[in-house]
This record gives sequence, structure tokens and C-alpha cells, in this order.
Amino acid sequence: MTDCIAIIDIGKTNKKILLFDASYNVIYRKSIRFQELVDDDGFACDDIDAIEKWIFSEIKSVQEQGIYNIKAINFSTHGATVVYLDKNGERVTPVYNYLKTLEDIDFKSLYDKCGGVDHFSRQTASPAYGMLNSGMQMYWLKHKKPQYWKKVAHILHYPQYLSYLFTKKATADFTSIGAHTALWNFDQMNYHSWINDEGITLPVPEDGSKATVVDVNDQQIAIGMGLHDSSASIVPLLRKSKEEFVLLSTGTWIICMNPFSKEKLTLEQLQKNCLCFMTPSKQQVKSSMRFLGHAHRLYAEALSAYFGVDIDTHMTLELDKDLIKKTIDNQSAVLLPEVVDGTFKVDTKTLVSFASYRDAYCQLMFEISAKVVNGVQLILDKKSTIKLLYLSGGFNSNSWFVYFIQQLMPNFTLELSDIKNESALGAAHLMDSYFY
Repeated sequence: MTDCIAIIDIGKTNKKILLFDASYNVIYRKSIRFQELVDDDGFACDDIDAIEKWIFSEIKSVQEQGIYNIKAINFSTHGATVVYLDKNGERVTPVYNYLKTLEDIDFKSLYDKCGGVDHFSRQTASPAYGMLNSGMQMYWLKHKKPQYWKKVAHILHYPQYLSYLFTKKATADFTSIGAHTALWNFDQMNYHSWINDEGITLPVPEDGSKATVVDVNDQQIAIGMGLHDSSASIVPLLRKSKEEFVLLSTGTWIICMNPFSKEKLTLEQLQKNCLCFMTPSKQQVKSSMRFLGHAHRLYAEALSAYFGVDIDTHMTLELDKDLIKKTIDNQSAVLLPEVVDGTFKVDTKTLVSFASYRDAYCQLMFEISAKVVNGVQLILDKKSTIKLLYLSGGFNSNSWFVYFIQQLMPNFTLELSDIKNESALGAAHLMDSYFY
């Protein structure tokens, strides 16, 4: 049998299991999508029961094939998602969706106790994103749903919950705690004091390479603690690259990540949608995070309907360099607001001025690319010598995006990362000591 590491990779849309061999080649891959349910407020949420059953079923299926010998299991999931457990380890609430709005609560009193929203957000490297700050989810649950809160014994981020299903150990890792949670004081590199003030108890975060060996279907397997997917995606590049770089991690979110920044996050950076993540070993990763993949998806649908073309037309749309130059020279913003968030909707009236799908798509990619370039510039230290950009994720294959970035940042080298399944691979790398 082939020794391997199994990774459960939970994205917002696709849920995957991947097996990596000792050379970190993917030797098995399976993907599935689940229908969403609604939570106790009627908002869409993950069908966590179905996801759990699928995970256990897939692991058992791999074991029963007799082809692969699973040495370790680890987990990579999207952020801003927490699970509340009672003293018996049972879930107390639905697994709430990070796109849910928190309209029925005012965080002002908390912010005021912590020096005001600007100071608090800068210190925690977490723009005031509401539900996207998992710490604010905890505050909201405590103050708005006390019938649930009184039952809560453990609070785990999504990756650690999946790990808990196997180990029954409540854990925390730096990548999940450091991902715009408003829980971590980046000035002191420890939990923020407001957590104790609110009587919230969280596990002490540990290095992401630690694992617990447990019995899984009569086989001893090392179970990792899991990690935040965007933070996981930078691990393979940190191991591979011989020079400093910025990673453009693209998907639903486009996140520009600088793991080499030595400067603390400034208020100006914070106010321009910058924040910090952490590596599995507790290093700051200064980042800018924008919901631009989401905007691209909405516009792909709108352009398809408006111009009467297939929704995937952009995937085969031939590059028009003259049109791109004209669009860059024009420097206009027509399609996207200054900030693209979960409330963003396409205004089809903006499409009236475009004679063709090509013209409209070119303008869209210019505006997305310009926001990405601005994001890169914001996270570079004042004396930065970084001139290398890595591009990973869905936009890696978008020739329009690639060409726009090259034209807008001519002094940088843009490399398309040849690393596939970055988040899953990063999670696998952390389990490498369990291969032997």
C-alpha cells in the first residue's frame, strides 16, 4: 500500500478529500457539493451533519480500498466559521454562515471599552467586518442568544472542529485565531484582553505541526489540528521560494499576502481593507483582502444575461492588448464601488454604455486588477525590496487578469504558481513528520 496523508479541504462551495504521497503528489482526489440548509434565523448555512457523514465515509472508503495507507489526516477550511459545543461535545447551534448580517446588535460598547473601533481593529488586525470577525460572532451569540450561550462549553474554529470529530480534543491553531477574528492582539501576539472580560474561554493556540494519534477504524492515524485555508496556501511557497515575495491568492476572495512584513499594521492600512493573518508558527502575514472573486462571479452571470452569451465566455475570450491599453489609459471606475462586500449587487444599468461583451469584461478586469495592485502596494513595508509576485488560485488561468497585473506592475515579476491545491498541500506539509 502507498503511504499517504489525507486532507479534508472545505471550501465555501466545494468540499474535497485529497491524498498526498511522500513526494506530495496528489494520488487521489474527490470533490462534492452540498445543498445548504437554513439556520434558526432562516439564513443559509452549511449542512454540517451531511459534511461530517461524508468525511467519515470517505476516510473509511479509502481505508477499505486497501490501496492507500493513511498515516495522517489534516484539515483546511475557510475562515470566519466557529462551532459551539456543549459539555458533552454536541453542537449547540447551527454552523452560521459568515455572509450572515448582524443587524440586531451594536458592538460600540465593546469597541469603546477597548479604545474605540479604530484602535481595537488595528490592534487585532481585523477590520470591523461583523460576522467575518469570528470573535464578534461569539459576542453576538452571548448577548443575543443566551439560550444557546448558557450551554456552550467549548468554542472551536471550523478546522479544529473537524479535528475534534476524530480526537475529541478542543484545540486552537494560530492560522485560525489570526484570521480577522478580532480575538488576537497583534501588538502583544496573544489573545486580546476583551475575551477574558467577556468570560469567553478559548483553547491556547499551538503550532500547526502538532498532531494527536488516535484509532480510526482500527488503524492508528495522526490527526492534525487543521488550519485556515488562505494561511495554509502560503506554506508551500514559504518552503519553496528562495526570495521574498507577495502571494496573490485568488478565489472567492482575492487576498494579497506578505509574510515578510516587519512593520505593524497601521490605521491607514486598516481603513483601506488591510489586515493580518498568521502562519502556523505564529508569524505575522500582512494582507489585503477583497471580495473580488465574488464580484467577478456576479458579473459573469450579469454579462451572460445582458449580452446573451454563455456564462463561461470569459474563459475563452481572446486577449485584446490594444483594448487593454486603452482601458488602462482611461483609468475610469464604472462597475465596482470603492469597497466590494457581501451586500454588493450588479447594477445592470452600468452595462448600457458597453458595445460588446469584450468591452465590458475588459473594464471589469481592469477594475479588479487595479484594486489588487492597490492591495499589494498597501502591504509592502516602506523599505521593501520585494519584486516577486506569486499568483495562485482561480485567476491563475485568467489571461486578462494576468496581463493587467503585468501592465500595472511593470517593475515586478509575476510568476504563476505551479503549486496545485495550495491550501490542501500546506495542510499536508504540516504533517510531514508523520510519514515515518
